[in-house]
Amino acid sequence: MSTMLQTIVTVLLLLMLLLIIIFLFFLFKPWRFFFSSRFRSSTIKGSVGELDRPLVEDDVNNQNNNIHNNNELPRDYDLEGACYPNEVNFRSPRTHGQGLVHKQRLQNLSVSPNFPQGGDSLVLDVIPDHSEDVDVVQPFKFPPPPILAQIQKQSTQNHQNDRLQDFVERDITDQRSCLTLEVISGPSCGLRCSVQSTNPSRLPLTLGRVSPSDLLIKDSEVSGKHALIKWNLDKMKWELVDMGSLNGTLLNSKSINHPDTGSRHWGDPMNLANGDVITLGTTSKIIVHIASQNHHHIPFGVGMASDPMALRRGGKKLPMEDVCYYQWPLPGLDQFGLFGICDGHGGDGAAKSASKLFPEIVASILSDSLKRERVLSLRDASDILRDAFSQTEARLNHYYEGCTATVLLVWADCDDNFYAQCANVGDSACIMSVNGQQMKMTEDHKITNYSERLRIEETGEPLKDGETRLYGINLARMLGDKFLKQQDSRFSSEPYISEAVHIHQASKAFAVLASDGLWDVVSSKKAVQLVLQMRERYYTEKEITAEKTASLLLSEARTLKTKDNTSIIFLDFDTFNSFSCKVES
Repeated sequence: MSTMLQTIVTVLLLLMLLLIIIFLFFLFKPWRFFFSSRFRSSTIKGSVGELDRPLVEDDVNNQNNNIHNNNELPRDYDLEGACYPNEVNFRSPRTHGQGLVHKQRLQNLSVSPNFPQGGDSLVLDVIPDHSEDVDVVQPFKFPPPPILAQIQKQSTQNHQNDRLQDFVERDITDQRSCLTLEVISGPSCGLRCSVQSTNPSRLPLTLGRVSPSDLLIKDSEVSGKHALIKWNLDKMKWELVDMGSLNGTLLNSKSINHPDTGSRHWGDPMNLANGDVITLGTTSKIIVHIASQNHHHIPFGVGMASDPMALRRGGKKLPMEDVCYYQWPLPGLDQFGLFGICDGHGGDGAAKSASKLFPEIVASILSDSLKRERVLSLRDASDILRDAFSQTEARLNHYYEGCTATVLLVWADCDDNFYAQCANVGDSACIMSVNGQQMKMTEDHKITNYSERLRIEETGEPLKDGETRLYGINLARMLGDKFLKQQDSRFSSEPYISEAVHIHQASKAFAVLASDGLWDVVSSKKAVQLVLQMRERYYTEKEITAEKTASLLLSEARTLKTKDNTSIIFLDFDTFNSFSCKVES
């Protein structure tokens, strides 16, 4: 019995010893020493192979192939916008500390016969970081001093050019953004506040119930320090931040509070866009106007107002799909300006794209001196507007989104008189009043419109009796919606073009451009009457401005409970405005 016990103990001890040996074997990994020399030799061989590649490419195509094969981006690639700088406002690439490394081959260097080969070549990893304004250079091996000096000289010159370009771009874009907040509901309805991005002493802009908030909102549901708006210089964007409010902050009906409710921690910054609606608590709603200041003087008054009219029948939230914009003068054209409204459907993508394209395309067409002189001599811009619509439609790549477009081109002659001519597709309309005579500058392209039904009948596919929509849309003309236009040839982007209107210096003239949110509840005749009544009421005061008139028309649409986005541009040819603002999309 004792012998058997001893045998069992011996076996257990041997097993434990074996386990200890196995544990130590894996702990110290002795096989490393048998393969280390082979591993090092293969690694060195591979590295030398990489370094043997020439620093200066002989063929541009080879360089491009290397970029694609290595999944590397060129230095001038716009990471945020996924396009090159010459396509979007000359935006310079920035990594902002994201650690993205751009592999760069230095070009146009003459290689000396004494340039070292093999292991003496040089590969640079250039990490551009504009926030620090330095280039970090990590050499593997240094070439002789003359070559290194030449490389460093060109790298320094390239970096100086990048810094100069970045400075110019930042100087151009940083001067133009101005923010206006208007309380459109709640106890402080009608309260307004404005600030410019170039006025750091007034930033950030604070919103709250107690002083010293910049926008002081007397609402018991608003926290003392509720939210703030700041200007992000790197993104060139306005940002909204919840400051740990008790009742929360909504941006376009979506909460932006910190996920940990009740923690009173600040939320993450959220980008603001023109037409956004901020809700503090449950009742105080604030509409955001973002505009860019144009330092050229515009020779008449311009006012702009918009409201998504967020509550529809049944309490359904309504996203903002209107985009209104204007620019005076057009680039390189001191006599011309453009004013427009786009009302999107299926989203705001097509409206935003069209609002950016129209000023650019019209300016490009009018840069032709022959076409420009023809407009001035004939006092007619029909061909310019028709061409602008055609080019805009061709450049819109929106298959499932579309928009109306109403464009008013205004130009001045040598005697400081004005001419205005309008073109449109859809149901956003423009009216003018000159010396008491009312003129409609647009045509309604809803399917229920008689003239539009006649046009459709001429295509050979007339509408059925009682048919008021095509594929669910009540418009027969629009920009975008490429998929629908491929399915049905009755859809069109051909604009209606008005006659040019002459506005003499002594004329009592004004114009109203608006999306259908206004015209659904206010007739063109009533809109003219409202403007004239306001002029009579404030005739002896100098407080009457184009902006106030636009706000009055917007308030009327709100009072009459319009159920659609509403955007208005009011042009007062009787007054002089010191600067213009162009709405950003």
